[in-house]
Amino acid sequence: MAGRRQARTTTHRAARGTFPGWPAAALAWLAKAFLAERERWPLWLPVCLGGGIALYFSLSFEPPWMVGAGAVPILSGLSWLLRRRPAAIVCLALLTLAVGFCAAQVRSQWVAGPVIKGKLGPLSVAGDLTVLETRQHGVRITLEGLRMPSLGQRPPPRRIRLSLRGQLPPEFEVGARVRLRAVLLPPAGPAAPGAYDFARAAWFKGLGAVGYGVSRPEVLAVAGAGAPPTMAVRLAAWRRALFEHLRAALPGEAGAVAVALMTGERGAISEATWRSMRDSGLAHLLAISGLHIGLMAGWLFFAVRLVLALAEPLALRAPIKKWAAAIALAGAFAYLLLTGATVPTQRAFLMVSLVLLAVMLDRKAVSFRLVAWAATMVLLWAPESLLSVSFQMSFAAVVALTAVYEGLGPRLLGWRGDGGTGRRLLLYLAAVLLTTLVAGAATAPFALYHFNRAAMYGLAANLFAVPITALWVMPCALLAFVLLPLGLEQLALLPMQLGVGVILAVAAEVASWPGAVSLLPAFGVGLLAAISLGGLWLCLWRGRWRLAGAVAVALALAMIGFADPPDFLIDGKGKAMAARLPDGRVVIAGGGRRQGITVETWLRRWGVAAPDRDAGAMRCDRLGCVLRQGGDTIAYARDPRALQDDCQVSDVLLAAVPVRRGCPSASLVIDRFDLWRRGAVAVWRREGGIRAVGANDDRGDRPWSRHPGSNKRK
Repeated sequence: MAGRRQARTTTHRAARGTFPGWPAAALAWLAKAFLAERERWPLWLPVCLGGGIALYFSLSFEPPWMVGAGAVPILSGLSWLLRRRPAAIVCLALLTLAVGFCAAQVRSQWVAGPVIKGKLGPLSVAGDLTVLETRQHGVRITLEGLRMPSLGQRPPPRRIRLSLRGQLPPEFEVGARVRLRAVLLPPAGPAAPGAYDFARAAWFKGLGAVGYGVSRPEVLAVAGAGAPPTMAVRLAAWRRALFEHLRAALPGEAGAVAVALMTGERGAISEATWRSMRDSGLAHLLAISGLHIGLMAGWLFFAVRLVLALAEPLALRAPIKKWAAAIALAGAFAYLLLTGATVPTQRAFLMVSLVLLAVMLDRKAVSFRLVAWAATMVLLWAPESLLSVSFQMSFAAVVALTAVYEGLGPRLLGWRGDGGTGRRLLLYLAAVLLTTLVAGAATAPFALYHFNRAAMYGLAANLFAVPITALWVMPCALLAFVLLPLGLEQLALLPMQLGVGVILAVAAEVASWPGAVSLLPAFGVGLLAAISLGGLWLCLWRGRWRLAGAVAVALALAMIGFADPPDFLIDGKGKAMAARLPDGRVVIAGGGRRQGITVETWLRRWGVAAPDRDAGAMRCDRLGCVLRQGGDTIAYARDPRALQDDCQVSDVLLAAVPVRRGCPSASLVIDRFDLWRRGAVAVWRREGGIRAVGANDDRGDRPWSRHPGSNKRK
């Protein structure tokens, strides 16, 4: 005790000698709080790792390979030399940042492949069919092992994805070698500055082109006719066969959702169902995540343990709990493969597997250390997942729930053990309510950032739907898998379909309530980072100083309301333009079926449900459009013949065609060349002047950005 008192006095004196007055006291208090949390330091390992990954993706240029690879050994040496000094913790944090940076850099080069530079076709494409996905208006396929004679000496992409409509040959199945004529397009960049970057996501998926077929596919070789298919192709074929079998057994919309929960194939779900599930806050039930894999593993664990407990010799002499955990782990792995083994599903399986391994090793099943190890492994394996909404929302929910139940767990177990069936039922309902509240609050900022919408009655919907999913739907899915080899799966599929129907009814009812959805304009990634770090500070520490994280989160959330959306947006090809009027309405010029996703993204980022159809707000003809706002004239020229007049009267000129001469009246001109170079452009008109930001301005020259000035692009 005397030694501790002397150490505190020495620390306080040292701080007081360096910083006079209250800064010395504050520094001493922070040092004391930090040292008191020594056992929580490892929990910040994935946070520092994510910081290095975020640094890599925030750069506007591709750094030399020695930046990350060279920093790791240098910082490792410094950490070893300073291992007995306080500076060692700083070196370890910097080392973890460098490891994250290096992991992202290595991953980016590992997945590198040719990407087409512009529109190609129609041209003949032959390849191996590796993925076949059902969609509402056709199918979507992924081809590998490509052969494209039209490219000449240029290497074809490693993988392409095409949308098909119409009748398909009977032999058209996963593993077949097919040929068709298709139009290929490079993966699109952001539809607006700061919007989702599909080109970056496609780069890490190995997609060198996307497009659509313009002819009926021809099967050159049926599945299995050539070289033995890889295990991935076999799994895809099994999943497709299972999907078709279950879809035939479960027709209707409830059947489509039930099949999605068993196979991960969500393409058969209608847009109306997606809308009602999204607006009611139940969309997370449609995506295979930790909830589904956890329920599948949990029910399998308890069922196997119950069966083994019925055998008295085993129950008394064998570690049946560990056996049940091992069987549940194998079942969760099988469910992972059946549902496609996507990155979010892999992350969920990793979390569940760590819990089950902890049971087998007699360790605490749920703890922050397991969450930290799971996050570390995911970030090292797929660093790009840090940028995905699924990673952010799933770990936000897990971290928040772990923090809450870490404090309440002992009390809940005490209340549960002292009561009867009635108390246990009430505790379960209270736990569902608390879990929904905590998970909803933790994931709400990420939903607002990525989707610009919030389900206002999600708590009510989840209070009904989650117990139905946990106690009715998923147990039936597990039983259906068990009965499938016996041909008796209908005994479980029909009750499962009824349960899904109840969930869809709840979603439709809640989504129909007035004010079910709140829309919000897009805000910057800096606020999201502040919310994330503040939430981590609040959850990972235990002392009173963690409340500073709550203050940071509150301030960042308050600043979301001050988001400054642009006044005008024009897409990267000049095919569509949109304007936000002073009263908040949005009017659209141009567009069409191919610009539908772009326009939808604009509306979502403006926080608007639908465009205004008032023809008087913007006057258009076949040459272009003119909008008069606040005494200024904004012109959108779609034809070169419109430039002669627009250059004389417009204050802002947005042109889908090249502007080859000066425009004396316009203080800002964005023409076809600017759009080609900068991508989609957003324009702000303020008292201080006019500001334009292009989607490519911050993307820079990266492997996935297709920057026009790059000569390194494949």
